[in-house]
Amino acid sequence: MGNLDINIGKLKKNAFRYSKVRGETASRIRIPGGVIDSESLGRVVAIAEKYGQGVINLTNRQGIEIPGIRLEDMDAVNKEIQSIIEALKINQKEIGMGYPSSGTRNIQACPGARLCPFGCYDTTAFAQRMEQLVYPNDRHVKIAFTGCSNDCAKVRMADFGIIGMTEPQYDPDRCVGCEQCVNFCRRRSVGALSLVNGKVVRDTAKCIGCGVCVAYCPTRAWSRSKEHYFRLVLLGRTGKRNPRLAEDFIKWCDEESILKIVKNSYAYIEEYIDPNAVEHKEHVGYIVDRTGFEEFCKYIMQGVELPAKAEVSARLYWGGNHYDHY
Repeated sequence: MGNLDINIGKLKKNAFRYSKVRGETASRIRIPGGVIDSESLGRVVAIAEKYGQGVINLTNRQGIEIPGIRLEDMDAVNKEIQSIIEALKINQKEIGMGYPSSGTRNIQACPGARLCPFGCYDTTAFAQRMEQLVYPNDRHVKIAFTGCSNDCAKVRMADFGIIGMTEPQYDPDRCVGCEQCVNFCRRRSVGALSLVNGKVVRDTAKCIGCGVCVAYCPTRAWSRSKEHYFRLVLLGRTGKRNPRLAEDFIKWCDEESILKIVKNSYAYIEEYIDPNAVEHKEHVGYIVDRTGFEEFCKYIMQGVELPAKAEVSARLYWGGNHYDHY
C-alpha cells in the first residue's frame, strides 16, 4: 500500500502522522499531563520494535511518536495501543480503533507540586481533568499547565496557558526578621516584600503569587494558601503567521472557571471557524483575529462565575512582528 492509496485526512485524524517516506506513517501516543505509567511505556517500546524501527520520538508537547510503521499495519497498531489508551483514561468512540481525533493537541504540564518545591498545584491532575472535558475534538487547540510563574512548561506559547498562583499567608509570630524572603523575592521574583518595623509587609498589588517567599522562609512564617489560584493567559502561538506570546487575561482565577472558559471556546470555534480552512483545523487565534476579541470573550465567559478575588483584563492586545526599513 502506498501513500496515494490511503485517505490522508482520515489517517491524521486517527493520530497517525503523514510521513515523507512512502508507505510509512508514525503513531502518535497521547499522554495528557506528560505522565505515563511504566507498563504503558513498555508497551510503547514493544510496538516500536514490532511495527516500527525500534525508535521512539519524544514530541515538544510531551507526547510520543512511533515512526516507521507501515500503512498496512495501522489497524494492528490501533489494537496494540488500546491498553495504553485505557491506562491513561483517554476518551474513545470505538474500542480497538485507536484515537478518535488529533485536533486538540496533547495537553501539556510541568511536574508541578507532585515534584517541584515551587509548584503551587497538582498540574498533572488538572491537565488530566481538562483532558476528560475537551477530548476527543478535532479543533486546533493547545492547552498547557505550569505550576508557578517560572513557566517551565512554556504555557505562553499555547492558546490557553494556566499558571499556578498562591496567596502567601504570613504568620508574624514565626517571623524572626531575617529578610530571607525579602531578598529572594527581590532576586527571584518581583520585589513585593519589604521589612517594616521588624516584620515583613507584602505589596498585594505587586505580588504575583509565585510562592518564592514560602520556599525560602527558614522559620515557616510564610505558607501557601489553602485555595488554589491561577493566572490564565490567552492565545499564544508559533507558526508562519505572526507568532506571539499569550497575554494575561485573568489573575487569581479558580479551577472551575478555567474549565468552563476552555469548554466554551469550542462553541465559539464551531460558530466562526472558516469552512474553507485546510482540514477544517483553523487555529483559534486566527479566528479571534478575524472576529475580534470582544466576540471571543462574550462566548468564553458565558456561565462563568469568577471568585471575588479575580482580576480580569477587559481588552487584550497581542504584539506582532514589525520591521523598519533602513
